[in-house]
Parts: sequence; C-alpha cells; structure tokens
Amino acid sequence: MRTRLIAGNWKMNGSTALINDFSSAFADVTLPEAVDVVVIPPFPYLDAARQAFRNTPLQLGAQTLNPIDSGAHTGEVSGRMLKELEVAYVLVGHSERRELYRESDEQVFDRLLAALNVGLKPILCVGESLAERDAGQTMDVVLRQVGYAMARLDPEQRQQVVIAYEPVWAIGTGRTATPEQAQEVMAGIRAYQAGFNTALAEQLTLLYGGSMNAKNAAELLAQPDIDGGLVGGASLKTDDFYAICQSAG
Repeated sequence: MRTRLIAGNWKMNGSTALINDFSSAFADVTLPEAVDVVVIPPFPYLDAARQAFRNTPLQLGAQTLNPIDSGAHTGEVSGRMLKELEVAYVLVGHSERRELYRESDEQVFDRLLAALNVGLKPILCVGESLAERDAGQTMDVVLRQVGYAMARLDPEQRQQVVIAYEPVWAIGTGRTATPEQAQEVMAGIRAYQAGFNTALAEQLTLLYGGSMNAKNAAELLAQPDIDGGLVGGASLKTDDFYAICQSAG
C-alpha cells in the first residue's frame, strides 16, 4: 500500500503564532490511518515547530537544503543541520527555486542526493509552465525532470523519494489542473518509472501540488495515481489544512 502524504508548504510565510495555532489545532485530532502529515515552515521556525509539534501527529519538513555539508556558504543550511532539528522531509526542485533562483536539473539532483545521504526524505518537485503545456510539451518536460533525478539513483534510494507534480501555471494563481489533467500526468510518471522497476513504480508516492484546497482536495485525491498533496496557501489555515488531511483518508 502506498503512503498517503499531505505536505503543507508555508513558503516565506508564517509566524510563531501560526505554529502555536497548528500545535493547538492538531493536538487532539484524529487523522486518517496511513496518512502522513507534514508542515514545512521557513527555516527560522523549524526549531519552534519541532518543539510545538511534539504532541501532535504533524511531522516537520524543510523547503530546501544546500548539498554541501558545511563550510563558507553564508545563508545556507545543510541536510545535516536539518536532521539535528528532527526534520523528516525536504523539498527539492520546487518551481519557485527553479525559476527565481535558477536551480538547474543538476543542482536539484545534488540536493536530492544530499538529502538521501543524511536520511531525509526528499519531495522532488516537477512541473511544466503554461507555455510548455500549450505547446504540448507537458510530459516531455515532466519526464525529463523526473528522469534526470531518478535514473541516477540506485533502487534503494528511489524508494525514499516522493514526487510532487506541480503545474507551474497553477501555483498561487487560483487555477487548478482538472483531476483528469493531474491524473494523466501522474499516470505518466508512474508508467515511466514502471519501465525501470514495476514494483517500485507501484509503491511510488505521487503528490499533486497546484492550488489544492479544501474544496477540490477530495476530487483530486480520488484519482488512482494521486497519493496526496503539496499544499500552498491552504496550508496556512488550520481548518482548511485539516479538511484536506481528512480528504486523504
């Protein structure tokens, strides 16, 4: 059975007060069985979240990492440091990192490998722009990104990777891929992986990451190849995020 995963990416948002709100809201809730729930705050809040979430089912994630373990890299954070803060998951290759900070497929792979080497579970983000979708290049772009990262890992490492499909044109825009559009891409990713290892492809956890919210989550999560969500804006509201988590059960 594949892991169901709901991950809330706060991006450059949040506060100590919001961490406390989540700690209180999730302290006594019952979440669906076999659903992992991850909150991904900005770096400065990781330690506060680690302490506040101890008595909740919430796990901790980070938004990126530097592939180098330590050294003269001002402003950077390594996977080793994240592990010390009990971080479980880390995003690699988010579209905003690819676009705003020019992270290449090679740099994304370096971060992916660094995460695996210290025992973090990477969430590999892939997706196409609106221009690429309109040009009929969606699967070419997505499978290039997936292939560059996954083909260079050994089978044991691939088992630890979660893949999040985030159509760039649907992130933060209020536009959402239809469940059928999202399913088509997810099925393509799984079929591509099956070409290398059928058993691994069946166990691969795939997330949808384009403006998932409390209203559309159930329909998206009902698709056979969508195992969870990488949630943006809706992850900043406890009620909405809880509703999405319930939809994953």
